[in-house]
Amino acid sequence: MKSIFDKPTRDELIIRIKTLNQNSTSQWGKMNIYQMLKHCTLCEEMYLGQAVYPRQFIGRLLGKMALKSLTKDETPMGKNAPTSDSFKIKLVAGNVLDERDKWITLVEEYGNYNNPEFAHWFFGKMTKEQVGYLAYKHTDHHLRQFNS
Repeated sequence: MKSIFDKPTRDELIIRIKTLNQNSTSQWGKMNIYQMLKHCTLCEEMYLGQAVYPRQFIGRLLGKMALKSLTKDETPMGKNAPTSDSFKIKLVAGNVLDERDKWITLVEEYGNYNNPEFAHWFFGKMTKEQVGYLAYKHTDHHLRQFNS
């Protein structure tokens, strides 16, 4: 399976991210391009250990099962997957190119990943391998959402 920790995979994602601009439109979902970029930068900051979000109760009940399902094979994440309110961006406008460049910088940081105690707000404690698969799938999901 593809992992964000593999440099060729990161490079491929970065090439796709670079195609995004203020005119990019979504194929599904409620987010515009700025909101999606901001959402993704917040998620990368979480995976990289730069931000911590409390575990949600529903995640304690269903998180491990959902994680196993998401990381068992190459199947992409489904459209309109739910997220925490912490990752729902209310601001509808901002500097798209700056946010895109910030996302690229964060994706590059996976080359130096060091967050062995990572705990996801929904899935709970995750191995580095699981983080690699899920971070790839999440990024791919949003790039497909914006036809990139």
